[in-house]
Amino acid sequence: MTQADDGQLGVAFPLRVGKPVPASDFAELRRTCVLEHCKWDPQVGDRATLAPFPVFISGADWAQLACLAEKLAAETEAAERELLLRPLLLKQLGLPGALQRQFSRAAGAAESPSFARVMRFDFHFSREGWRVSEVNSDVPGGYSEAQGFSALMAEQFPGHHLAGGPASTWAARAALALDPAGEIALLSAPGYLEDAQVVAYLASSLRARGMKARVIGPRELCWRSGHAFLASAQSPLAGVFRFYQLEWLPECGQPGWSHFLHGAVTPVSNPARAALSESKRFPLVWRELGTPLAEFARSMPESCAPREVLRRFDDGWVLKGSYSNCGDAVFSSRWTPRGALRAAWARALLAPSGWVAQREFEVVPLDTPLGTMTHCLGVYVIDGRAAGAYLRLSPAQFVDACAIDTALLVEEGA
Repeated sequence: MTQADDGQLGVAFPLRVGKPVPASDFAELRRTCVLEHCKWDPQVGDRATLAPFPVFISGADWAQLACLAEKLAAETEAAERELLLRPLLLKQLGLPGALQRQFSRAAGAAESPSFARVMRFDFHFSREGWRVSEVNSDVPGGYSEAQGFSALMAEQFPGHHLAGGPASTWAARAALALDPAGEIALLSAPGYLEDAQVVAYLASSLRARGMKARVIGPRELCWRSGHAFLASAQSPLAGVFRFYQLEWLPECGQPGWSHFLHGAVTPVSNPARAALSESKRFPLVWRELGTPLAEFARSMPESCAPREVLRRFDDGWVLKGSYSNCGDAVFSSRWTPRGALRAAWARALLAPSGWVAQREFEVVPLDTPLGTMTHCLGVYVIDGRAAGAYLRLSPAQFVDACAIDTALLVEEGA
């Protein structure tokens, strides 16, 4: 199926591929991304990671998608808050044991304060319309690509504009919530270039607003009486941005990591409860919640525990790790070699809390100058409002860490 096949769809295909930017202009744009927007991996091996063409969406279609993401964000927040009060459900999410115990101990207690909550919903256009495969609610990335790179591409296409600026929006919300005279620490895991890009770009967004920002690793942060400090400083931090997955914290070897969940005075972003909806097994607890989740029920494919699927197996399922990232533990009979698929299902049956099965759906491909591509359109929601989009394309049948970052531009007057 291609873009020209709208007549075969239940609804009109909302995405349209633009023409490539001339090679010399794109080379300059690419250099600007590296030097000014912290995009330090525009080339990985022999693969370019930035698409030289944009994808367009009409203003009406973007408004509809943004509205859906905001409704999903409201449902996510409500479900997380209920889960905090129902620790018996946490085992179903596949959380590490140390985190389960911390959440259980804190049930009913006040959360650590937080600021500038970010989620990113990953949408795919299917034969039935938009479907959401998951919510990146703990540590969503892609800020530089969604804002810096896309803004540069928008300059090449008059009559088009960004869907939003997630980095500048996040920085503005942080500035409103935190002491402007204090310093904000941006925490990430050492050794991950993509993570380093995220915190560096957000730090630059804070500094552009006149705020002090410091990029740190976990060993540079300490807690005293609920206040977060840089290990070498005497004054407490104004806030901590955590681009460090919550499920990794128990293994980081640093005392005081539980302050990200409860007992802190220093505000943190994102709140620890984000890890509850981050789990790919989040849909498995919906039927036991009192929180209405009507938009999720309409937009997300059916999910089941792996053992339930085997009792009615029909090859129409994707197997996902509960806390997989960038497609590193996503398996399907459509793209996974038979031996690897059988091994993955065996692991899922031996350790079922670490996996979920999600019903497959057909994503409408895009015809691009680089060939036919599968798409994943991530919509950011910051403090309840849609704040931009992160579009990735892949020549494979699903979008993973090898995807190409692509500018999504909104057509003015459309």
